[in-house]
Amino acid sequence: MSVIDSPSRYAELIQPGRVHGSLYTDPAIFAEELERIWYSGWVYVGHESEVAQPNDYVVKNIGPQSVIMTRDKSGQVHLLLNRCSHRANLVCDAERGNSSALRCQYHGWTFANDGTLLGYPFMQGYGGKAAKQGLGLGRVTRVESYRGFVFGSFATDGPSLREHLGAATDAFDRLTMLSPEGEVKITAGWLRHKVKANWKMVLENETDGYHPQFVHSSIFEVAQSGIGALYSDKSAAVSRDLGNGHTENDLRPEFRKLGVPLGWFGTTAERMPDYVASMRQAHGEKAEEILVDGSPHVMVFPNLFIAEIQLFVIQPLAVDETVQHVTALQFAGAPQLNERMLRQTIGSVGPAGFLLADDSEMYERNQRGVRARQPEWLTLSRGMHRERVDEDGHTIGYATDEVPQRAIWAHYLRLMSETPR
Repeated sequence: MSVIDSPSRYAELIQPGRVHGSLYTDPAIFAEELERIWYSGWVYVGHESEVAQPNDYVVKNIGPQSVIMTRDKSGQVHLLLNRCSHRANLVCDAERGNSSALRCQYHGWTFANDGTLLGYPFMQGYGGKAAKQGLGLGRVTRVESYRGFVFGSFATDGPSLREHLGAATDAFDRLTMLSPEGEVKITAGWLRHKVKANWKMVLENETDGYHPQFVHSSIFEVAQSGIGALYSDKSAAVSRDLGNGHTENDLRPEFRKLGVPLGWFGTTAERMPDYVASMRQAHGEKAEEILVDGSPHVMVFPNLFIAEIQLFVIQPLAVDETVQHVTALQFAGAPQLNERMLRQTIGSVGPAGFLLADDSEMYERNQRGVRARQPEWLTLSRGMHRERVDEDGHTIGYATDEVPQRAIWAHYLRLMSETPR
């Protein structure tokens, strides 16, 4: 079934408590998603700390599109399309570097790191220098950042980044407060995991509180972790719709019951005295609340997952192929915490890690299963009868309820049904 020529048909495929399997398997729907979601809305691209110095650059992506994030000599951050304006060759194949100019290897066209075409060999073949006008690198139309997190949008107008993030800004605020200097650093390097699954399988899973006790039981047992107990009907934690497709597993109620600084991280203040001391000096009385509450577990639609100690970035390549980019979070002024963050990330989502291997297996099993003709629908009705609204006006449910998944699909339906700008 293809709905690309009939946006109103999405309402038939996305119904209260269930979605149609073709949403994960139809190439025409995937092509429409790229236009309506990835190339029209705000998408997370990178962090300012990845281009910390003037002339730094790093290759990123927006969906299948390769993007070069640069910082020019004046300090401004740019998002440039990694495509020579001559014959479409990739300008950058190095993952990162420092240069004031980018040179295409095919015919030697050279561009400044703000995208301007500097020149090309044998210019008389084009009638001189004047032909350079309008031949700079393509660029992402709008670039904005929040707390150092850089987002891009190809749309010429529409909501601002702050409007898009809405209540999800709180996740970034909480994250930066875990640094004594109020700054996140993305400096640990990236791992890439490719799965044969639709990107929405990954998106839905990131704030799915129903699966951890089953899918991740082995790592919880080996690590003697109490995380599994946080995801049960007896847990005080909640699942939350933050609006605009952003979702959350809020574990703070359980951590507050425990009342132990760094309990969220599976350790104690006594084991990390330097970090705790620097936090108390920087934040005063507020430090105890920050140290008890810990890091957020929030999925920022459509592609950024803040997973307590890690960042995941979702990149769709095809209707049944997705890459997850993952890195350990690092915090300015917190070397003691950073070392443990990195070690735990390697153990959970590294090449020999347990956690992401579990999830990746589930994504691919889901994708193989959804191709079956019967049943056509996937059920997302868990907890519909017990949803409630919190004091901030957000719909919430039990930790294991499918509030986040329904929130994602409701937002998706709006985006895929609205008249294109």
